[in-house]
Amino acid sequence: MPRSLFIHAQAITAVKSSLLRNGFPSQKLLSEELGIAQSTVSNFLNGKPVDYVNFIEICRALGQEWRDIADFQDYPHSKEVQQGIGFNILISESSLQLHLSQQLQDALIAANHHVSIPGKNTPLNSSLQQSDYWLILISQESVISEILLEDVRHAKELHQITPQKPAILPICLDLNTPLSFDLLQLLQGIQLWQWNCTENPSILISEILQILTECRTSLPANHKLAVEWSAIRKIGKEAIIPTSETPLPVAAPELPEGQVELISHFYINRLPIESLCYETISKPGALIRIKAPRQMGKTSLMARILHHAEREGSHSVALSLQLANQRVFANSDTFLQWFCASISMELGLLNTEQLAKYAQLAEIIGSNQSCKAYFEQYLLPEIPTSITLGLDEVDRVFQSPEIADDFFGLLRSLHEEAKRRDIWKKLRLVVVHSTEVYIPLDINKSPFNVGLPIELPEFNGQQVAELAIRHGLDWPTNQVEQLMELVGGHPYLIRLAMYRIARHGVTLEELLKSAPTEAGIYTDHLRRHLWNLEKYPELIVAMREVVRDSIPVRLPSIHAFKLNSMGLVTLRGNDCMPRCKLYQDYFCDRLL
Repeated sequence: MPRSLFIHAQAITAVKSSLLRNGFPSQKLLSEELGIAQSTVSNFLNGKPVDYVNFIEICRALGQEWRDIADFQDYPHSKEVQQGIGFNILISESSLQLHLSQQLQDALIAANHHVSIPGKNTPLNSSLQQSDYWLILISQESVISEILLEDVRHAKELHQITPQKPAILPICLDLNTPLSFDLLQLLQGIQLWQWNCTENPSILISEILQILTECRTSLPANHKLAVEWSAIRKIGKEAIIPTSETPLPVAAPELPEGQVELISHFYINRLPIESLCYETISKPGALIRIKAPRQMGKTSLMARILHHAEREGSHSVALSLQLANQRVFANSDTFLQWFCASISMELGLLNTEQLAKYAQLAEIIGSNQSCKAYFEQYLLPEIPTSITLGLDEVDRVFQSPEIADDFFGLLRSLHEEAKRRDIWKKLRLVVVHSTEVYIPLDINKSPFNVGLPIELPEFNGQQVAELAIRHGLDWPTNQVEQLMELVGGHPYLIRLAMYRIARHGVTLEELLKSAPTEAGIYTDHLRRHLWNLEKYPELIVAMREVVRDSIPVRLPSIHAFKLNSMGLVTLRGNDCMPRCKLYQDYFCDRLL
């Protein structure tokens, strides 16, 4: 093995982009995290030789498989490593391919590995912590699993404690539909494979054993089974939203899976909300605030607002704070460096020298002033028209009061600047959140009491009936009412029911009868809610109080806000009640 290694030229750009994804908006932060010289990090990122041990350590911190990016031209045999044995391997079972799961388990055990396969819809918290590898078999069934999303999110959080453990190896099984928006975002930077289940499974098993033998931490990107990420990212990019307000023709039903695609026939306008947002975002210095619980369509609406702005010549950027690495929230300096770098990268204006310049300035005048100067002196002058910035999942900042005070004060300041200075009229903001702002903010520094407030409502009966028509369902009024009696006008729950009825031959009567049970179509959705509640004992107690009584219940404000943001309750003044009968029935059975 060589004493030093360097990145091959073709990998330098991709490796540099992984800095932000892994929570390092600057080389300085990475060097401080690893306790190595900044010059070593700089040499690594610029394709210069660094010590072998440092090379491996930096690769782990950046989620890179070192064998894939190292230049071995002078060391042709250096990829060979000793066989790794005794790994703890977790396999997410595919109920549609039980035979393949079992074959994989048998082969891995025969190779002296320790293998576990948890039951269907079982959260993997403790199993992930104990595993070296997580083999995810992604099938048509699991691609929309809410439990899978939570598990992947938890595994990524574990990477912040022990880089690349568990190593995530996702394999798509006969998948002919795109991964959901949320899953794609979570798996960003992780190589996927596609496997045709009609092929001889021994081929796949042999490839996986080879990966373990080499102690690799990711699936090879240059393999014949590898999925091209560039192709995945293009899905929906060139979409054009139909401009007609007339009813759309019936289309093949789509699985509801996160953000509704721009070209989807199954997005239902909640007029006059969309037209009001489109009108507002066209104005200089605009600010729109969108609030609603999970799975109510916030991100889908934001995407359409940004698309409308693009059609009018603005440069749009969508930034989800949910995807920010936890280390980004260490302090305001780190967070705002990440914020500036992320927006710059999306605009194609990422310049490390400029970022370093304003990071140094922050040490003198403070991170808020430095961030403002970065926009005013660098970003905005580079854009001839305007920037429309969509900030999704800003709730995450609420968990860090110091950052929240600085960041939200900055947003308010930038919005106010547009009233008196022309350059700031070029910045337009869309802020999306799920819950009430339960942290104390100075009323004069908060962006949550200015701009256009939008609170997304549930679908009404007319909108549910229109959605049924688009699914090809000839429903009389009483059937629409029966479904709404169970799930209200909850967009995700309504769409999932109609998809299953339209595509899987389930009758409405069968669906209603089994809905709150483990055999029903909502079992994955309900288990995820239960799992999330179990992580917070105080919320379990609060939800138990809500479902126990037949009248609205008064809860501590913080508990009411959190249950509402999760979508489990609705607020009636200061009191709470279950959002729908489905939740009432399920949680009565589980919590009482």
